[in-house]
Amino acid sequence: MTNTITIPDETRDELVKLATEMREKAYAPYSKFLVGAAILGMDDKIYTGCNVENQSYGLTICAERTAAVKMVSFGCKEIKAVAVSTDIGTSPCGACRQFLCEFLPQNSNFNIYLSNSKNGQLLTTTMNGLLPQAVDLSFLKN
Repeated sequence: MTNTITIPDETRDELVKLATEMREKAYAPYSKFLVGAAILGMDDKIYTGCNVENQSYGLTICAERTAAVKMVSFGCKEIKAVAVSTDIGTSPCGACRQFLCEFLPQNSNFNIYLSNSKNGQLLTTTMNGLLPQAVDLSFLKN
């Protein structure tokens, strides 16, 4: 059984606000699908990112991975919470789910806040809820 990390409502609101601001900075000339993300690291700092598309779609990087890479580049390796902002309130893609799982604190879970920038609706889910049987180090043993 894992414990879900809780954060104050004010911190959640700040994450959502920053994710929404980052959404406006996204570079998505092909799909027009703008995504912003904000990650609260275990160091209590917030790392932001937006999606950046490329003509060669395989080179596109998602907002969640942009923020996570920024977090790691500043020395933090565990996530407390994530906010994602889109105009429809969608959840992270499969690649981002697995990528974010890499930074789950041991025996813990974190909330992911999915913000719909058009109507302000906010859905809360968890990392383990989005990817219940993620590939982890236990798969590498033997």
